[in-house]
Amino acid sequence: MAISEKLHAVGRPLLDAQLAHPTVAGIGRGDLPEPVFRSWLEQDYLFLLDYVRVFARLAWQAPDGHLGDLVDLAHATFHDELSLHRSMSAEFGADLEGAVKGPACAAYTSFLLESAATYAEGLAALYPCMWGYSTLGRILAQDPPAEPRYRAWVDTYADPGFAALTGRIAQMIDEAAPDPARAERLFREGMAHELAFWDVP
Repeated sequence: MAISEKLHAVGRPLLDAQLAHPTVAGIGRGDLPEPVFRSWLEQDYLFLLDYVRVFARLAWQAPDGHLGDLVDLAHATFHDELSLHRSMSAEFGADLEGAVKGPACAAYTSFLLESAATYAEGLAALYPCMWGYSTLGRILAQDPPAEPRYRAWVDTYADPGFAALTGRIAQMIDEAAPDPARAERLFREGMAHELAFWDVP
């Protein structure tokens, strides 16, 4: 079994905990209170800025064959995901420029930036975010919310293009061949940060 496949097996019950979280469930139903989503938007905006930095740090270490992949991922995050946040911020009244990292955001971004000091380990650490959101989007899209703003969020992460980017990270993890036990530990820690992130301040 490839390392990425092992991580998927480890991650599925951890993903179920996210699906059951009130914030995710509220997005899925389309009835999440606006102040909660507004806070999540602000925190995730700050998170994604550092996520771009993680991709950039890994790109510096990447083999030539995957330099373009990481540049593409940084570009997609900065332009596509952050564009979604900027457009939704106006609809929900989020203050992206005035936002301050809460404890969960600060802990998660520190973990990712530190893990990215080592190429293979950095890939394993960041994978929970991409794989988790791609899988959440696909599951929620099976019965999408009628509320158009939350539907737009679901559609973004259910998009096949986002799934393709996630698949590229899985391939890169397998090729980088991190120590399997170390990769699993970092992946589990990343999944724990993902769950904690839904407890928006």
